[in-house]
Amino acid sequence: MAKKVFVSFDYEHDKHYKFLLEAWDKNDKFDFEFYDHSSGEINTDDISRVKAALTTKIKSADITLVIIGKYANSWHDDYQEIGYRNWINFEIAKSIEVGNSLVAVKIDREYDSPQAILNQDASWAYSFTEDSIVAALERA
Repeated sequence: MAKKVFVSFDYEHDKHYKFLLEAWDKNDKFDFEFYDHSSGEINTDDISRVKAALTTKIKSADITLVIIGKYANSWHDDYQEIGYRNWINFEIAKSIEVGNSLVAVKIDREYDSPQAILNQDASWAYSFTEDSIVAALERA
């Protein structure tokens, strides 16, 4: 059975990795299947609306898969209003709050992990490959 997954990622810099996950899901040559419960692009500058939309999507998932790119732990301009360093950290914290399992996928081992995922019981993939991500999802 496919897992209900919310994908947390830096939209500006890493959306192509999210799109790759979607392509793997649609391609019969890949042994990768998941029900994507991520949010589409939220076209508003209203932080409270973004939080509400993300929270709804996170609650509908069982697993939060965090794509850790170069900017995954960078400070967002609106960090004070978000209440966290950036949206990825917000999504991780909210995922923990609602009881989602965590899967962390590092694009590069050298990239800093988001603070919110540190010391959590996350399943890790240290490369963005089908095998490592499938294995991490299965461990979650």
